[in-house]
Amino acid sequence: MDNSISSEQFLSGGGEMGALIRSMDWSDNPLGPVETWPQSLRTSVSLCLSSTFPILIAWGPETIQIYNDAYRPICGSMHPQSMGMNFRVCWESALEVVGDKFTRGQQGEGTYITDQQMFLFRYGYLEEAFMTFSFAPIRDESGEVGGIFHPITETTDKMLNARRTQVLREMAAVLAKAKSIEDIGSLVAEKQPDFVADLPFLLFYSVAADGGTASLVSAAGTALAPALTIPEILLDGSDQSWPLAAASSSALVLDDLASRFGDFSCQPYPETPHTAVILPVFISGKATPFGYIVAGVSSRRAIDEDYLGFYSLLANTFSSAVSNVYAYEQEQKRAEALAAIDRSKTAFFSNVSHEFRTPLTLMLGQLEDLQHKAIMSDPEISEIVLSSHRNSMRLLKLVNNLLDFSRVEAGRVKAAFQPVDIVEVTADLASSFRSIIEKAGMELVVETPQAELEVFLDIQMWEKIVLNLLSNAFKYTLKGKITVELLPEEQYVVLKVSDTGVGIPESELPHMFERFHRVENAIGRTHEGSGIGLSLVSELVGLHGGNIAVESVFGEGSVFIIHIPLGNAHLPEAQVHQKDYQALMSGLRESFLQEASGLLGEAYSLQSNEDEPDGQLQENEPGAKVLIVDDNADMRAYLKRLLEGEFTVYTAVNGADALQQLNGFTPELILSDIMMPVLDGKGLLKKIREREEKHWIPLIFLSARAGEEARIDGLEAGADDYLVKPFSAQELLSKVRAQININRVRLHNERRMRDFVAVATHELKTPLTALSGYVQLIAKKSATINQPLITNAAERAGYQVTKMARLVDDFLDVSKLDEGMLHLNREHFDIHKLVSEIVNDVQSTSPSHTLHFTAGDLLKVEGDREKIGQVITNLLINAVKYAPEAPKVEIAITVNQGQVVIHVRDYGVGIKKEDQAHVFKRFYRTESANKGFRGFGVGLYLCSEIINRHGGSIGVESEPMKGSTFYFTLPVNVSATVEAV
Repeated sequence: MDNSISSEQFLSGGGEMGALIRSMDWSDNPLGPVETWPQSLRTSVSLCLSSTFPILIAWGPETIQIYNDAYRPICGSMHPQSMGMNFRVCWESALEVVGDKFTRGQQGEGTYITDQQMFLFRYGYLEEAFMTFSFAPIRDESGEVGGIFHPITETTDKMLNARRTQVLREMAAVLAKAKSIEDIGSLVAEKQPDFVADLPFLLFYSVAADGGTASLVSAAGTALAPALTIPEILLDGSDQSWPLAAASSSALVLDDLASRFGDFSCQPYPETPHTAVILPVFISGKATPFGYIVAGVSSRRAIDEDYLGFYSLLANTFSSAVSNVYAYEQEQKRAEALAAIDRSKTAFFSNVSHEFRTPLTLMLGQLEDLQHKAIMSDPEISEIVLSSHRNSMRLLKLVNNLLDFSRVEAGRVKAAFQPVDIVEVTADLASSFRSIIEKAGMELVVETPQAELEVFLDIQMWEKIVLNLLSNAFKYTLKGKITVELLPEEQYVVLKVSDTGVGIPESELPHMFERFHRVENAIGRTHEGSGIGLSLVSELVGLHGGNIAVESVFGEGSVFIIHIPLGNAHLPEAQVHQKDYQALMSGLRESFLQEASGLLGEAYSLQSNEDEPDGQLQENEPGAKVLIVDDNADMRAYLKRLLEGEFTVYTAVNGADALQQLNGFTPELILSDIMMPVLDGKGLLKKIREREEKHWIPLIFLSARAGEEARIDGLEAGADDYLVKPFSAQELLSKVRAQININRVRLHNERRMRDFVAVATHELKTPLTALSGYVQLIAKKSATINQPLITNAAERAGYQVTKMARLVDDFLDVSKLDEGMLHLNREHFDIHKLVSEIVNDVQSTSPSHTLHFTAGDLLKVEGDREKIGQVITNLLINAVKYAPEAPKVEIAITVNQGQVVIHVRDYGVGIKKEDQAHVFKRFYRTESANKGFRGFGVGLYLCSEIINRHGGSIGVESEPMKGSTFYFTLPVNVSATVEAV
């Protein structure tokens, strides 16, 4: 058998690669002519060529490679040159990951690797690929390793698809968190480094509302490529940097990035990406793009169908995220619109309250006045007046219910829970209906435990709960009895209000606590009602952590059952208070009883001692001045008519008008509405409290805002009392008298205290003068007998005496200020010289501190030299006292716009910002002053008064733990200064 026949036989069936091997001249190849190949090589090649699995044989020391038809696609454009090449030369780019395994195969050890990432130079560029392969040694005739058997499978598509699917999954999960378009941008920028192998850079643009431009929302992966981040792009087709408009309907591939943007680089490879894909982003249901994404293509992967499919899915992910954000924003807008409607509704109810309560006050007040007039002896007029009063009370009850319900629904009710004997309170409320129920020919049964039962209640809410249920029972019970039963039951207290009335149809029971629900054609004493009473009761019970239910048999009666938990663990901690924190509401019970009596066609009269004034003004006192502030002319007139019999009354139409009038006189009390134009009641109160000479004036708020939270809000604003419209005339007069009497007693006591301080300071000065003299004598005597200890003690005693004398002088000056007797002895003096003298005096008594001051040229001011010296002394002593650990104190004098400014700077404890506005008030001491620093809080007050009387100003700049700068200004005496120079 000749060699040629032998060659054809082992190469037969080799397909295209077999033909290529046969056609090649192997004589110049390290393997030599085919006929010289050893049998082991021939057998291996024959096995390789006949296999349909990708196989490569690398033979000999030069590792010459021979492969079959199935392996040929792995070679890419390197084929056919790759046939017969040195394996290590051909696959040099992959040796970093496969070289070691190949060497181990040459050494006789087989290896198997799955899904190995490698970079192959097979299409003219370094390409990312994945392979599963094996290197197995082939023994030659000598028994040594003659070559490598290398079966391989390319898994690039599988691995890339899996990775890109993971990218899309993670991107979708991340973007699901976005609540705004900006969130999408920031989340993508944060996550893009994890996706850099497939998305070397990613830009996100949003289109302007007019569709003319697109603005960059975010850029990721462009830290080394700023040229790619174009902030704004025109969409008219003229902008060629990123031609977004050309991609408005489908993806656009750009493969000339280098010519468009020049040199740039991106992670993760050193090669610059040359291709990008522009994709439109749509909001669901919109025909035009919301925006665009510009996605970079990996520099080590060519754009292909799978890659384009990935980008298309990425655009869909962005579209879904944008659509979700758009839906979320629309939902937010709807929620905000609903919240705005709710706020408008609350404001409407608040305004309705004001508008209803003001005329109701006028109506009820005057109707109550009429009931005490002789005209009531006429039966016809009496019936008209009583009927009008009764219906006004019904209107008030309706307004109260509407407002209560609106506040509960808006979450604006601030409950105040306190320990209450529920037995006593409930029995008292129920018994108030006894007279009316018995007049109707029925029986009221109240069954409660004998012992006290303490429950945490908002007592005013409980009052509304019980009264509403009793009122409802009375309205729909025409005969029989109404029973109120209270009993403990495990961890609850149970209230049952039952009746023998008309009952409720079974179909209506599930709806009884729905707002505005009314049982149609129900038989009762009246068909009138708002349909919110039981709904309000349900809401109020819920605020207590309880529940309410109803049981009824139509035609036989109903029972309403309330469970209230014991203890306070179920209540908000901030709303739990001590006992007696809150009282029952004034007038609430009367409004329910007025309505019930009206159903019987009778007038209800509440017996009380309201007609007896409880505390007249002190005898021999002149008529007190009262200022009424209300924008309603009728209300002003009504209040003036009520008060002018006892007081001198002034009126103002709003807060600003009141402030203007207060410049001309000082009333003993202000009676103010809250809701007013220009300046409301709260604004007026704030302005008054800021004025030193007026801050003491008591103020009573009159408001249409009902409820505990409104009253607390008014009192916390600084009001002395709070009256809800409508109110009775006697209640108003009683509160006005009480506040004026309290204020007069307080002013009288303050006057007596000032008198005492004045007398005491005068009396203290005499022994202090003597004591000062004795200390000086002891100091002189100790110096002559050379007794250092006595001398030192005398010096310390002298310092303390001087300090005491200064305090006495301060108190005396305060007393003189109060009596208007603090006079200024004006003269011209050199401010520099005065400051130098005082610095030396204070320095001598403050050896632990260093006072820095450099006197300048003659600078004269006009004023009381002694009093200005007192101010400087006070400021320097304070600077030393409040900077015990910072010995440096700086004093400076400057001239600014005709004013001399004296600064005293220390580096001590400083003053909080909220305290700085108050430090010049009498007896005010900061928090730091109360921590080990002695004083009475009059020094800075005196400084302020003295400087103000000189036509200057005083202030402070400070930062806690960094020190303070006190400064005051005085007018420069220009003529005296020039003349002296």
